Amino acid sequence: MSDETNETTESAPKPPSGPRGGGDRGPSGPAAGPSGPAAGPSGPAGDRGPRPPRDDRDRGDRGDRPDRGDRPPRAPLTVKGRLRAAARKKARKQAKRKGMFQRRKVCRFCADKNVTISYKDVKTLRLFITETGKMTPRRISGTCAKHQRPLALEIKRARQLAMLPYAPSHF
Repeated sequence: MSDETNETTESAPKPPSGPRGGGDRGPSGPAAGPSGPAAGPSGPAGDRGPRPPRDDRDRGDRGDRPDRGDRPPRAPLTVKGRLRAAARKKARKQAKRKGMFQRRKVCRFCADKNVTISYKDVKTLRLFITETGKMTPRRISGTCAKHQRPLALEIKRARQLAMLPYAPSHF
């Protein structure tokens, strides 16, 4: 009797389990149909047949997309955009060198108690908005939560009085 139960449990394939596994989805789920080495890389055997090797594929005209040469040239970056690109490049280089100490961002308003957040001080507020007119998030600017809230309020006030732009077309 024990030999029969071992044979049935060993020969019956177990469905995959877990968050991406088939489980008990039924015939309409992704677990339906044969899969395995006989099915090929494209899925079930009856789907589309085996795929040709990558280097033999035709890379002809897609028809639905224009060629890359048809795109207009990009507009030149602003000064702020160039600085951001340089900072991203520097950060990527530092990320490669693991184990290096990364300098923690410091809140400008905590560091210098004399600096006040006011809608009248547009020069300071401009440092905390992007070139597209959006407010810079805390993780980018380094401002603490205590000062980010009044900063956001003052930026909104300055926008109301047309001292700061809502959108890039308002510059």
